[in-house]
Amino acid sequence: MSEQFVEVIVDVPSMQTNQPYTYAVPTELINQVFPGMRVIVPFGNRKILGFTTKIISKRPDVSFELKNIEEVLDLVPVLNREMLELANWLAKWTFSFKISCLQVMLPAAMRASYNKSIRLISTDVSDEVKALFGQKEELPFDSKTLSPESFKILSKLNRDKKAEVIYQVHDRARSKKVTAITNLMTSAEILSQKDALRTNAVKSAKLLDFLDNLGDKTMILKEAIQESGLTSAIFSQGEKKGWLKKVKVEKYRDPYRDTKIEKTEPKKLQPAQQNAVTQIDQAVVQQKNQVFLLQGVTGSGKTEVYLYTIACALKNQRTALMLVPEISLTPQMVRRVKSRFGSNVAVLHSGLSEGEKYDEWRRIERHEATVVVGARSAVFAPLKQIGVIIMDEEHETSYKQEDMPEYNARDVAIKRGQWHNCPVVLGSATPSLESRARAQKGVYEWLRLDQRINGQPLPQVNLVDMRQELKRAPVVDVSTPLLEAIKQRLKKKEQVVLMLNRRGYSSFIMCRECGFVLKCPNCDISLTLHMDSRSMKCHYCGHEEPIPQICPSCHSKKIRYYGTGTEKVQQELQQLLPDTKILRMDVDTTRRKGAHAKLLQRFGNKEAEILLGTQMIAKGLDFPDVTLVGVLNADTSLSLPNFRSAERTFQLLTQVSGRAGRADKLGEVMIQTFNPQHYAIQLAKSQNYEKFFGIEMNMRHKGGYPPYFFTTQIVTSGPNEADVAKKMFEINGQLKQVLSKQAVILGPTPKPIMRINNQFYYQLVIKYKSEPYLDEFLENLLLTSQKEAQRKLQLKIDRDPIDFI
Repeated sequence: MSEQFVEVIVDVPSMQTNQPYTYAVPTELINQVFPGMRVIVPFGNRKILGFTTKIISKRPDVSFELKNIEEVLDLVPVLNREMLELANWLAKWTFSFKISCLQVMLPAAMRASYNKSIRLISTDVSDEVKALFGQKEELPFDSKTLSPESFKILSKLNRDKKAEVIYQVHDRARSKKVTAITNLMTSAEILSQKDALRTNAVKSAKLLDFLDNLGDKTMILKEAIQESGLTSAIFSQGEKKGWLKKVKVEKYRDPYRDTKIEKTEPKKLQPAQQNAVTQIDQAVVQQKNQVFLLQGVTGSGKTEVYLYTIACALKNQRTALMLVPEISLTPQMVRRVKSRFGSNVAVLHSGLSEGEKYDEWRRIERHEATVVVGARSAVFAPLKQIGVIIMDEEHETSYKQEDMPEYNARDVAIKRGQWHNCPVVLGSATPSLESRARAQKGVYEWLRLDQRINGQPLPQVNLVDMRQELKRAPVVDVSTPLLEAIKQRLKKKEQVVLMLNRRGYSSFIMCRECGFVLKCPNCDISLTLHMDSRSMKCHYCGHEEPIPQICPSCHSKKIRYYGTGTEKVQQELQQLLPDTKILRMDVDTTRRKGAHAKLLQRFGNKEAEILLGTQMIAKGLDFPDVTLVGVLNADTSLSLPNFRSAERTFQLLTQVSGRAGRADKLGEVMIQTFNPQHYAIQLAKSQNYEKFFGIEMNMRHKGGYPPYFFTTQIVTSGPNEADVAKKMFEINGQLKQVLSKQAVILGPTPKPIMRINNQFYYQLVIKYKSEPYLDEFLENLLLTSQKEAQRKLQLKIDRDPIDFI
C-alpha cells in the first residue's frame, strides 16, 4: 500500500520555529491532503493547529515512528502556492516565524476555533451522494467523525464545484443564515392545484403563479415577499400545504448594504493623467512587472488614474488590488471605486466586523469579487491573476505592521507584482524619500501630475508665529488670525477643517506647588486627561484612573491641566463660536464600528461647519465646500527624536493643506507654529516637494540614514530591566564579531519610553550598506531567542524601521 507524508508548520507560541515537522497521512486521507491546508496534529501531549507546506511520497529516513495527522480542517487549501512562497520570503525578510506569516494572510475568523459543514450547491449528483445527505441541506464536516469513504466523496464534490464548505466560527464569525423558499411542485402539479382552488382564493392563486415562475430556484423569503406582494403568512400557508419548503441559506454580510452608491462614468482625463494611464495600461496589457511612482500634487486627479487602470485590468480578464493607508480614507475611496465597478468590489479593513471580513475574504477567494480595496492587511487578499496593484499615499507609516511579522505593505505589494507579472502603482503627493530616490535612479518609472485638475492654484498657505500670537490669542490653542479666518468662512457658508495631532483634553496634569506629574503606574509616560470620560488615560497600555483633585505628592490643591488635545480645543471653539456645529474626529470618537464613515457623511451633508481632528483627517478627504484648513500645532511631529521627523512634518502639512480648495472655490491654509523658520515648515508653505527632497537627502547623507544606509533595529524586552540590558549588551558584543568596520551600531540604549505595561525595552540600531553575514546572524538570533523566552525575555528584529522611538 502506498504511503504519504506531509511537512507541517506548527503553531507553538512558546517554541516557535521555521522548521517544519513531518507527519504521516492516515491511509483513509491519502491523496486528500494538499499544501496550504490547516490540520490538527499531535505535538508532545497536546493537539495543535498547523499548516501543511509539502507533500512527501517517500518515507523520511528517521529511526522513530512518525505520528499521524489527527484531523484535516479544509477540503481545499486556504493558502495557495503563491501565499506559501510569499510566507517563506516574508519570514526571511522580516525575521519572523513562518507560522506568524501564514496566519497574517487569513482573516481572524479563519484562525479561530469553528465548526464546519458541507452543503450541496448542485442537484447533478449521484444517488450515493443523495443517500449520504438524505433530507439534510448540509452535513457536519469533520474528518474525525466521517468515514474515510464519505470524506473522499465529499472532497471530490467540493473539487467538482458541486458542494461548498461552510465555516461556522464559535461566538465570532458565523455564516449568516436567512430564511429562503424552494418550490416543491412541477408545473403540472401547480396547474392541478390552481384548478382545485375556490374562485375567491386570489392570494393562493397568486402564490402558485409565483412558485411556477420560481421553478427550481431558491429565493430569500424577504425578497420573495417584496417581489410577489404577498405576506409572510401566505408563504407559511403554502408551506403547510406542501407547496413550498422553507430552508436556511447563507447570506453574505455586506458592510455597504445600507449605503446608496450611484453609478458614475469615467471623467475626461487631463493630458498628464492620460500619459500616466497610457503607460500603466501598457504594462497591464503586456503583463509586465514594473513599479510606477505616480507623484501628483494634492487634487491632481490620482484617483481617476487608479480607476482607469483598474478598468483596464478588468477588461483584460485580470483582477485589481488597491491599498489605502487609513480606515478613515476607506469610506470615500470605496464609494468612488464601487460607484465605478459596483458589486465587483470587496472591502477589507479593520473597521469591519469579523463576520464581514470573513465574508468579504470568501467572496474574493471564490472569485465573486475582482477588485479589492483595503488597508494594510488587504495586501494578502486571495486574488488570482492580479492585473494591477495600487498603493495610495505610499509614504504613509500605517503601511508598516508593528507586530510580528513587521512587514511593510509596499514590499509585499512589489513582491506580489513580481509573482503576477503586473504593474505596481505607488501614488503620493509627498512620496517617501526612498521611493522618490528610486524613481530618480530609474528603479521605478516616474510619472508626474503637477497641476490640479480643476485648474485652481494650490491653496495659499500662511504661517502664524505662535511665539508672538500667544500673547494676544483669544485662547491658548487658537490664534486671532485663525479665528478671524474661520469667522469669514462661516459667514460665506463654507466649511473648515482643523487639525491637531493630539487627542484628549490635555497632555498631562502637574502640581504647580511641587511639580508632580501624574504618570502611568505601568509605563514611563504621563497620563492624558479626558474630560468626556472624566478620567486620566494611558495611551500606551490603556490604564485609566479618576482625575485627582489634590496633588498625590504634596496634597496641594494647585493641580492644573497642561498641554492640549482635540477634546479641549473643541470645547474652546464652542465657547468662541457658540452657534457653530463642530464635529470631532479622533480615536476616541471613532471607536465604534462605522463611526468614521458616519462622521464624514455628516460633514459632507453640511450638518457641521467645522471638522476638528487628528492626522486621520489630513489625507484623501475631498469636500468641495472646505475652503479653510487650519493646523493648530505644526510642531508636534517636528519635536520627536526621529530622523524622519522633518519628512513627516512636511508630508503631514502638505497633505492637510491639500484638503482646501478642491472644487471651484479658492482655498486657504493657516499653519500655527513655534518654529516658522524651520525648512520643513517653510517648504510645506510653498508646497515645494523637490526643494525639500534635496535638502532632506543632504541631511540624511551627512547623518548616514536611509535611503543612503540600510537600518535594522533590535529590541529586547522583559519584566526585569537588568536582564533586558544584559541581553542587549551581549547581542552588541556578538554583532561586533560579525559586522564589518563600515557598519555603525547605535546603542545599546533604553528606548525613549523605556517601560510600557511593566515591560522594559532596550534597543540598538545597525546602519550599514552591505553586510553579507548579518541576515544569517539575525536569523540564528531569532531562533535562539526562543530559549530566552523561558526567562520572559522577548526579542524583536525590525528591518527598515519607521522610527527608533
